[in-house]
Amino acid sequence: MSWLKEGVVNGLKTTWGLGKIIFPITIIVVLLQHTPVLPWITELIEPIMGIFGLRGEAAIPLVLGNFLNLYAGIAGILSMELTVKEVFILAVMMSFAHNLLIETGVASKVGVKISVILTVRIALAAISAIVINLVWQGGSEIAQYGMAPVEQVVPEGWMAITLLGFEKAFYGVVQLAMIVIPLMIAIQFLRHIHFLEKLSRWMRPFTRLLGVESNAALTLAAGLIFGLAYGAGVMIQAVHEDGVSHRDVTISFIFLVACHAVVEDTLLFIPLGINVLPLLLIRLFVALILAIIVSRMWKKRTSVEGVVGVHD
Repeated sequence: MSWLKEGVVNGLKTTWGLGKIIFPITIIVVLLQHTPVLPWITELIEPIMGIFGLRGEAAIPLVLGNFLNLYAGIAGILSMELTVKEVFILAVMMSFAHNLLIETGVASKVGVKISVILTVRIALAAISAIVINLVWQGGSEIAQYGMAPVEQVVPEGWMAITLLGFEKAFYGVVQLAMIVIPLMIAIQFLRHIHFLEKLSRWMRPFTRLLGVESNAALTLAAGLIFGLAYGAGVMIQAVHEDGVSHRDVTISFIFLVACHAVVEDTLLFIPLGINVLPLLLIRLFVALILAIIVSRMWKKRTSVEGVVGVHD
């Protein structure tokens, strides 16, 4: 049962590491909400955020999520009073675009152009938000954040505001631990039974659908299960050892930037009180369609270039 011990230890370490991000960010955002600074900033960007169906202050979790990680972005959401629709739109946007600095660096390590990854992720986040805002007419009720206490009255005085920030931060970290520790145990168990290798074999029909060779299956499996950051080592090793072509790496990463860490990234949004199934389905559908389109376009371009080369 060494995998169980490793899973618990890794879960506690991950919770501690991520808690050091979520806890202070939640407190800082709560404090800023009660100063003139945040209202001034949000008023400036309100017109831009309105395109996505969001209020100006919703830019804060977006910035935190994109430049730090999902945990920081979720901490930003937990500190605000938003509608169910706004929370869902933010969740979809951050699902497509988060942790850009680290995860884009991973893509560059295997030869995928940084400009391609950034363009795809930011475009998917923006377009998805606009579409959801136009299509969904409901969700105007205030979101309830799982275990987080409902704020009954506006706190008076900096002591009360600070205590509210600590309270929200505490509940945020507790809920994170309830998700991350079982998740780390599950990941260690999957490693113990060599599930990733088995999954890569099962995914070979899926690789054919995407139009990539079967040797890209392990890269896809690692990204889907562990994500771009956590699965970076496995993915880089698989690319180099399995001889995955530049074309297949690019198509695989285009799929993965839209849909990776499907278990972890989906479960993390549960404390926000939204239905995570539509979130998962949107990511899978968009990733699949986008990868197939890119694959077909690449194949068509290669065929045209080949014909031109023959004539020349």
